[in-house]
Amino acid sequence: MNNKSLERRDFIKTCLTAAAGSGPFKKLFAGQSGPSYDAKGLPTAILGKTGVNVPRIGIGLGSRFCAVEDLDKALAILNAALDSGFYYWDTAYSYRNKDIVSEERLGLVLKDRRKEVFLATKAESRTYDGAMKEVEESLKRLKTDHLDLYQIHLIQSLADLDAIGAKNGVLKALQKLKDEKAARFIGFSGHLSAEAMAEAARRYDFDTMLIALNHYQERKGDMEKQAIPAAAEKKMGIMLIKVIRPRETVKEIQAETLIRYGLSLPHVHSAVIGTDSLDVVKKNAALLKSFKPLSPDEMKKLGVILEPFMSGNHLPWMQPGYADGMLS
Repeated sequence: MNNKSLERRDFIKTCLTAAAGSGPFKKLFAGQSGPSYDAKGLPTAILGKTGVNVPRIGIGLGSRFCAVEDLDKALAILNAALDSGFYYWDTAYSYRNKDIVSEERLGLVLKDRRKEVFLATKAESRTYDGAMKEVEESLKRLKTDHLDLYQIHLIQSLADLDAIGAKNGVLKALQKLKDEKAARFIGFSGHLSAEAMAEAARRYDFDTMLIALNHYQERKGDMEKQAIPAAAEKKMGIMLIKVIRPRETVKEIQAETLIRYGLSLPHVHSAVIGTDSLDVVKKNAALLKSFKPLSPDEMKKLGVILEPFMSGNHLPWMQPGYADGMLS
């Protein structure tokens, strides 16, 4: 074992010591042990086998959030989200826009309000050592000693899935972090292949799945019919992303309708919505407070309208190599 690996192992041990209320992080994280979630009356769902209640809309803190250049406005969004009951926060190691780093911004709020947030971030690396290096930096940026959910970011194919589960793959790091309670739960995200998403759910013992509802690259599978049922069979928490992206080409569809569509699908617990303003926070709070699932007939009609969009690959985020949050 090299010196860097030893340093990372010691760092994780330090985090665990801090979680127990002693060690060098004791002062920094004082009073933050134990969650204190408050949905402020917003509808929630139990996130699969995690057993945790989460709001039916999560706060997405990728490209849209990183596009908010004014720091005070960004912090106001985060605080308003918590004050409105949106305590599920989704970020990633790679989410940035030039010198704006999502995790660093979150840390400025989390240092005082950590116990109020169900915090999810993601690893980019496909190796054990790479993931351990990333989680060290993520924890420092986020100013916390633990994660509620640590995910493998953007599983792209069956070959990618094989690499993840290799002897020194990233999955080994996630399992270790969960065993040592540096991460309460582990999961994965994906945009590209319904087959790979379904196989990830079946092959490995993940707690959650975060998927793009809409298809990429000339319809590589069906997320609704393949990925979601496979995850549901394993009793996983199932969350959606990019549910409002059809509005980029189908202007007549309202964002509220698209969110309702996603949340009306069987087995779906939450939709993570990119959040770039106080107005988005307010509108999503109002949507949830009056939420009613779409009827089967409404779902069918909307599916017909979305069919041309689902079959295309003409938008930047549908292309191979796209990574959400990297605008620069």
